[in-house]
Formats: sequence, C-alpha cells, structure tokens
Amino acid sequence: MHSARVLPFALCLLTTALHAQSAASEAALRDRFEGRAITLKLAMPGTEDGVDIYPGTDKPLDYPRYASRLKNSGTAIKSGQSAMVTKIKVKSNLIEFQLDGGGYGTMGDETSSNVNVSSAPKTKREQNLEGELRRETDPARKRAIKEELDELRRDREREDSRNRATVAEAEEHKKENIRQRRIEGGSRFNLRYRDGVPQSALTADAVMRALAEYVDFGTTSVAASPSPLNSPEAAAPAAPTSRLPRKGMLLEEADALLGAPKTTSQRAEGKLKVVTRTYAMDGGRVTAEFVEGVLIRYTMSSD
Repeated sequence: MHSARVLPFALCLLTTALHAQSAASEAALRDRFEGRAITLKLAMPGTEDGVDIYPGTDKPLDYPRYASRLKNSGTAIKSGQSAMVTKIKVKSNLIEFQLDGGGYGTMGDETSSNVNVSSAPKTKREQNLEGELRRETDPARKRAIKEELDELRRDREREDSRNRATVAEAEEHKKENIRQRRIEGGSRFNLRYRDGVPQSALTADAVMRALAEYVDFGTTSVAASPSPLNSPEAAAPAAPTSRLPRKGMLLEEADALLGAPKTTSQRAEGKLKVVTRTYAMDGGRVTAEFVEGVLIRYTMSSD
C-alpha cells in the first residue's frame, strides 16, 4: 500500500523535473539564437509550415513536400539571403526555429482571398408584375407586362455582371496582398523528432548540427555573432518609406500608412458596399475606395 502511494508521487516529481529541465533548455536556446543573423543555404517558403527537418534520419528533408510549399506559398527568404532568428520554441516533438517573423498564416493572418456577394434581388416592381402576369387574361396586356419583366430581368443581370467584375477585381487585389504578406512574413525550420524531443537535442550545438546543411551560422560562434541592434546597418538611419498606398492593401493598412481619414462615406454598387475614405497628404489628398475592406482603387489630387 505504501509503495502504491509513493510511485505516483515519484512520477509526478519526475514529470515536474523534466518540464523544468525542458523550460531551462528552451530559455538557453532562445538566449543563444534569438536576435542573431544567419544566412540561408536554401529558399524558405512563405508559410508558417516552413521547412520540416528530421534530424538523425536517412532523409532529414522531405524534398517533394518542401517543393510543394515553395510552389504554393512562394519564397519568403531566398537562398544566400540573411535572416534574423526571431523566436525559438520547444514543443513535445519539435523545435521551432523561426526566421523574420516565423512565416505567414499564424492566428490573425488573412489566408482566404474570397469576397462574397449575393445576386441582385428582384425589385418590388418585378415581383408585382409577375403576379399580374399570372392573373392577366388579355393577350396585349400580358405581352406588355412580359416585355417590362424582361427589361427588369436584364437590368438585374447587368447589375450581377457589374458586381462579379468588381468582386473579381477585389479578389485579385486580395490575392496579391496575401502574396506580398507571405513574402514579407518570414519562415521557419521545424526540427521534428518522432518519439519526442530528446534532451540531447536541446543544445545550441545540436541545433546547429541539425541545420548545418541548410543554414550558415558564420565562421564565428553563434554567441559571438553581432546582434542586429548593434550592427553598423542598424546604426544607419532607416530609408524613408513611401506613403503611397497600393491596390490590394487592407483598410487597416491604409489607415496605418496614411493616418486617420478626414472623411469616410459609403455607397452601394448593386449588392456591394463601397467605402470611400479621404486622407490628407502634404499639399493634397488621397481618395481611396474599399470593397470588403480591400483597396480596389485610389486617386491623388492637390488642394
């Protein structure tokens, strides 16, 4: 009976100790790598899925899967380019080695380019005429009602056609916005261990060995690598960024770029809601139109 009570207590102590050891190892890895610059030896896909590496196996990198992610998500970091290690995270069966933000597609990132719009509904006049047509017995009057109904239906079809064209434009801009964000969102390596991350893998040297074929850590040790915050490039003044908007950017991005709008208005184009926002610029203004929160067109004018 005594041993039956001791065993669960001992297992609990062991689990707590292992968790503490893993947390300490993760902290050490983060201290060693985060904020350091490395150079890639292969292109990195623009997705949070990143590149899966299976250290210690016959084929550490699944090249068909890697190629598929590059094709579907594009290249976020090119081979030969440098990147900053922005996060190290240890999980039960993998070590995440995140670069330049870790890859697009994490919580909050927009991944769908769909813009939904319903067909133009029948007008009250059209509904009334359909009822009259069913009740009317005079051939001449029925012909006149049918002609008016046909014209109303053509008007509705033209409205649907205009809506589809506007939606297609908005979706294309949204796709381009997502593509651009994928390029700018970084990527990651996932060091995966099928039976769980062994303690021997939770060292800087082990991580560097696992990534040696894909990453150039430089001739000096990682600990001696200059921090981007102290590098000459960081000390130089940043180049001024353009304040011109681009089609496909989100409404929130336009506000962040151009500041709070001076005026905001809405109008309906068929079933679509078009939001027009006017922003002040030096010596002029920008008038931007958004559909489903996506910038589809803008004009610039002087005061």
